[in-house]
Amino acid sequence: MQHAPHILVVDDHEQIRKSVTRYLEKNGMRATAAKDAAEMDAKLAVGSFDLLVLDIMMPGEDGLSVCQRLSSEGRLPIIMLTALGEDADRIVGLEIGADDYLPKPFNPRELLARIKAVLRRSEHKEAFTGSLSGRKVRFAHLTLDVDRQVLLDDAGQETALTVAEFKLLTVLLERPRMVLSRDQLLDLSQGISAGPLDRKIDNQISRLRRKLEPDILRPRIIKTIRSGGYCLSVDVEVSE
Repeated sequence: MQHAPHILVVDDHEQIRKSVTRYLEKNGMRATAAKDAAEMDAKLAVGSFDLLVLDIMMPGEDGLSVCQRLSSEGRLPIIMLTALGEDADRIVGLEIGADDYLPKPFNPRELLARIKAVLRRSEHKEAFTGSLSGRKVRFAHLTLDVDRQVLLDDAGQETALTVAEFKLLTVLLERPRMVLSRDQLLDLSQGISAGPLDRKIDNQISRLRRKLEPDILRPRIIKTIRSGGYCLSVDVEVSE
């Protein structure tokens, strides 16, 4: 990114808004603050931003609703701020399109590191999907319409993908026949590290298989590699 990234910080706590924007500006970024979703929408309407730092618990429209709305429009990478104990909200946030999350209270240095990581992944994703704009990715008996984030089978039947499913499938399509560990898949698709006994990727692979595999009990498109992870075991072709 050749310009200083512009971060929009949305949180109803004034002290958090001030401390985060101050810290980001001290570290070479531009930062703008909004106290709620209405003020955020007003700033998005007139400004250009590279990433959104979004609190879940806010008066009026909450962060999960905002995340779902903006993700459906394909706008902006999003890092969600969650209070301790909000595991369910965190999981829902990732499912509906958040790129990362950070529990409160947090160290501003960690937030800065997460922002930089998400921006790097966003640039990489844009390079991949941007080069495929208006094109389709063919694998096995399926075709991914990248622009619409929809799968089509040979009969023309359409299956919509969630944001999380599209991110995970994109990671696999970029690396056909490559074995990827659960940690790698979690990092590449969501930018987070797996905890002990973490089953996020297994659960997401299971949901994705239901939309890809003719026989979910004998998966042939996404194979499980013992002690390794998962592998997209088919060739990938890009067409107009």
